Amino acid sequence: MRLKNSYALSAFAGVTLVGALAGCSSTASMDTGSNAAAASTEPSAAASTGASTGASTGASTSYKDGDYTADGTYQSPAGLGKITVAVTLAGGVVTAIKVDGHATDPTAKAYQSDFDSGIAGKVVGKKIDALNVTNVSGSSLTSGGFDKAIKAIEAQASA
Repeated sequence: MRLKNSYALSAFAGVTLVGALAGCSSTASMDTGSNAAAASTEPSAAASTGASTGASTGASTSYKDGDYTADGTYQSPAGLGKITVAVTLAGGVVTAIKVDGHATDPTAKAYQSDFDSGIAGKVVGKKIDALNVTNVSGSSLTSGGFDKAIKAIEAQASA
């Protein structure tokens, strides 16, 4: 009798374990709602390239052609960073860009210089209202100041 109970107990434990594992598995694989997309840890193509140029949502803003300049600030380990962004727009598209850094810390200066040397390749030829720069030439913090300056330029150039 004892042997029979032992088999029954083992079988019950095995079924319980399989059921528990299946329950965990199905919860993870069945979550196809917006939470699954938000929880994804896979980098998007935009994140891996450092810039997103997808279509903007909502109505398109009209921008006046011309040259615009704005400052943007960001926080870095060396303190508050500041850059000046100069943009030329034609038809809402960035045709030229220049970024000048104002850092005094040697490391921050190097990052700002790297950002300046790589930014044109990320944004020239793109619509200004679709820019979303996250990392250029290894300088991810400078992009925060860049994005602030671009928002100010969009406001200046709005028709």
